[in-house]
Amino acid sequence: MALYLHNSFTGSREKFEPADPERVTMYVCGPTVYSFAHIGNARPAVVFDVFARLLRRKYRLVYVRNITDVDDKINMAAKEQGIDISLLTSKYIAAYQEDMASLGVLSPDIEPRVTEHIPQIINLITRLIDSGHAYRAERHVVFSVESYPAYGRLSGRNPAELVAGARVEVASYKRHPNDFVLWKPSEPDVVGWDSPWGRGRPGWHMECSAMVEAHLGHTIDIHGGGIDLVFPHHENENAQSTCAHRGETFARYWAHNGLIHVNSQKMAKSVGNVLLIKDLLEEESGEVIRLGLLATHYRQPLDWTADVLKEARKKLDRIYGVLRESGVTDSKQPSSRLEPPEAVVRALEDDVNTPLALTELLAITRDANRTTNPKQRRRKAELLRAGAWLLGIGQRDFRSWFGTSNRLGGLDEAAIVAMVKEREVARGTGNYAEADRIREQLVEHGVMIEDSPRGVRWRRVN
Repeated sequence: MALYLHNSFTGSREKFEPADPERVTMYVCGPTVYSFAHIGNARPAVVFDVFARLLRRKYRLVYVRNITDVDDKINMAAKEQGIDISLLTSKYIAAYQEDMASLGVLSPDIEPRVTEHIPQIINLITRLIDSGHAYRAERHVVFSVESYPAYGRLSGRNPAELVAGARVEVASYKRHPNDFVLWKPSEPDVVGWDSPWGRGRPGWHMECSAMVEAHLGHTIDIHGGGIDLVFPHHENENAQSTCAHRGETFARYWAHNGLIHVNSQKMAKSVGNVLLIKDLLEEESGEVIRLGLLATHYRQPLDWTADVLKEARKKLDRIYGVLRESGVTDSKQPSSRLEPPEAVVRALEDDVNTPLALTELLAITRDANRTTNPKQRRRKAELLRAGAWLLGIGQRDFRSWFGTSNRLGGLDEAAIVAMVKEREVARGTGNYAEADRIREQLVEHGVMIEDSPRGVRWRRVN
């Protein structure tokens, strides 16, 4: 089987062929840490975590996800709170890492911070000036878009129709309206570093180019991020990196995840519908939130509603129900012992189709539930867990899963088991009215009772 990815640069589905199978490289734009992470920040982290899990099956992957810890929004937030930016960013870096861990996101191999790469940024800017792709103007250093004829190819925009990118204003010192800032001056009360062009700080786009070069080299295999970054961030990043490396390809494949809307509305502070991960974790487990993010194909927009979490929990209950019925309790990574089901791998190798992979996993749960042979059922459960690992789900001990309540209003396992036993006692004494009452009470809490040849089984249905 071969991996196929949709390449944003060409707009087509392409077979993934790394430049060096012995060292596959992937860079994903991480958070700008001035506030708590929201569901939109979590989607690329979860999506590209699945990319990484899949790639590591065949390749030695070097996965870099950066942290932007100097930015005008960070400066503003620190100033409002009257603290140094390092204190602000340290707080939100820790919060982000904790939130992502709660969602089952494995740590990248390298997590560089902008403030640790100022010398590399200055060096890269100097080379762009020397090669004629950048110029100094009024204490700024600016990239000359006209020096790069392919500008606009990644985003599919006509350079003649473009306006200056986000986070900058069209200024008099620019030779062309689309030129973008690589270095900008810092006033005494704003964070900055000494440079050949005076005290200042890097432009947003330049930061990623320098970190990619420092840790992965001139050309990388996969560059990922949200679709909102295609322009101007990735377009500008691609332009300056290509020019700095004398025309060498910057990224061989570009992958972008779709945006998240909340109840069909764009998520925005002005609307008041920004969903923070830390708040969602008060409602549901991180595993449920993770599956909610993976239930829609990564390139498609995702409309986040209350049903997303409900459906995700139902599916996870089915998965853990099979593990429980089969007695599979080992929560360690199974990939070293058992290959994941071919159908699940095939789905993921088709442009990381997580909805289809999930469908294949649920088909295994149905098959396992129909199997009467205990050994065969356990084998299917182990396959289920091996395949689920690629999605980052289904790895807990089932007793842990069912031992915690559904925070949307359900019962924990102990309460359910007690009610099931109480119902059995009522049935055994002929008190069918009481047995029916208990069943109805369980249904009200989203628990379905099934009387099977192997005994009474229960599962959550909402």
